[in-house]
Amino acid sequence: MLSTLSIRDVVLIDRLDLSLEPGLSALTGETGAGKSILLDALGLALGARGDSGLVRQGSGQASVTAEFVPGDSAAIRLVLDELGVPAEETLRLRRMLSADGRSRAFVNDVPTGVGSLRRLAEALVEIHGQFDQQSLLDAGAHRRLLDAFAGHPGLLAAVAAAHAARIEARARLKEARRAVEKARADEEYLRLGVAELGELSPEPDEEAGLAEERAAMSQRSRLLEAVQGALAEIEGDRGAESRIAAGARLIERQSDRAGERFEPVIAALDRALAELREAGAQLELLRREFADGGRSLEAIEDRIHALRAASRKYGVPASALPELARDFARRLEALADGATALALAEQQADAAEAAYRGAAEDLGRSRRAAAIRLDEAVARELPPLKLERARFVTDLATAPEADWAQEGMERVSFTVATNAGTAPGPLGRIASGGELSRFMLALKVVLAAADPVGTLVFDEVDSGIGGAVASAVGERLARLAASVQVLVVTHSPQVAALADCHWQVRKQERDGTTTTRIAPLDPPARREEIARMLSGSEVTDAARAAADSLIRQPASPAAPRGRRPR
Repeated sequence: MLSTLSIRDVVLIDRLDLSLEPGLSALTGETGAGKSILLDALGLALGARGDSGLVRQGSGQASVTAEFVPGDSAAIRLVLDELGVPAEETLRLRRMLSADGRSRAFVNDVPTGVGSLRRLAEALVEIHGQFDQQSLLDAGAHRRLLDAFAGHPGLLAAVAAAHAARIEARARLKEARRAVEKARADEEYLRLGVAELGELSPEPDEEAGLAEERAAMSQRSRLLEAVQGALAEIEGDRGAESRIAAGARLIERQSDRAGERFEPVIAALDRALAELREAGAQLELLRREFADGGRSLEAIEDRIHALRAASRKYGVPASALPELARDFARRLEALADGATALALAEQQADAAEAAYRGAAEDLGRSRRAAAIRLDEAVARELPPLKLERARFVTDLATAPEADWAQEGMERVSFTVATNAGTAPGPLGRIASGGELSRFMLALKVVLAAADPVGTLVFDEVDSGIGGAVASAVGERLARLAASVQVLVVTHSPQVAALADCHWQVRKQERDGTTTTRIAPLDPPARREEIARMLSGSEVTDAARAAADSLIRQPASPAAPRGRRPR
């Protein structure tokens, strides 16, 4: 609900503060008094396009603040959360427009963009007249309004849940198909890899171990060479052992002639032969140890080369080859498992699709039944509004399957034919001005409980009508005002007489400056204003008596009023 409207320096308004109440508020005044300026100012606060021509002459900037009591609105909470604006009991939309055309916007005194004002305004106010903030003209809102009129939240929740399950099942099916397709595309590559890596049989960290073994073998080769050389010097026909043995034999042959003098020599030579034989035995043991080292250096080099070739081919380090071999084997096995998983995913997707279709068809049947009731209810409202030839039709069409969503399978649009024999068309194509406003009024009366917007503004909804039709308009506005706040700019005394609060818009000239003033009317002033509206420039006693009769009449027998008009 709009609680206050503060306007500063907008066209002819220098300073204006309005405190508004629930119910029906009427704004009246002579043509040109400035009623449209008030709506221009309100539109500015609601995010309408800012024109520097709105700034009052001689002022540097205009400003408008609209303060609302928003109630519990999920749409408003969403916008406030996005803006980082804390929710309060009141919601202030403020717009400042400078004379050079620049504008600034604020929500609860937090700077924001004009688009945020518009988004909030969509959940707060609906203006029927010169602005386009009319959800009834927005085909995207028609399905929501029909659902709210139908009152089937359980069906909506079931469809939303079935849609979520359908989306999830489709995602699982898509992933299962992707996995199987990828595995099948790689099947030949995987089989070749399994065969090659199986033949290679790589072991964890094998390359590093082979490198260490190769380094150790290089050292062993040099040691073996030294040992074999030493053995060659000791053994053989010309080795040290043969030569010492030959020398010992020469001495022994002459020992008889030398007596005891050769005995120390023979003993020394015997010891030397014994040590040489011991050294030869030790060297032979070392030769066998170094010669018997497992794989040859060539075999090690070949193994390292094979590992590195596989590493390059499969694009992984040699140390990762064993895990790659296992992964290839697992992926081959997954071909069979994937086919089973794919079949299961297809079954689950089919079941989810069937569940969604069933829930959506139940919702569709409820919508079609509600559409019939809605069309009949609107039809009853049209004749009193001088729209007896008009025909309202709620059109339901099954959307393409690609557009099926959590809201169901139908597209909903409100259509109307204003003349007999013509096909219904979109609401926005019917006649503009008062006829369109009256049509919107009829819809609003029927959909009052379905539309969450708390404030409705009608700009000259009574244009071009009078008498009984104007009374019918007033009665419907009063019925609406029993559930939402209604502001109406009117030239009709029948409408103004039913208002809970009556404001008069008038021009005032002082010191050569013209300003627009808006003031609430007490009962005597209200009687005089309605009498003026009835009689014109000269207010007669008969007009005053007619005004008294209008003010005393009840708003609507179907919708008793909660307050007496002021």
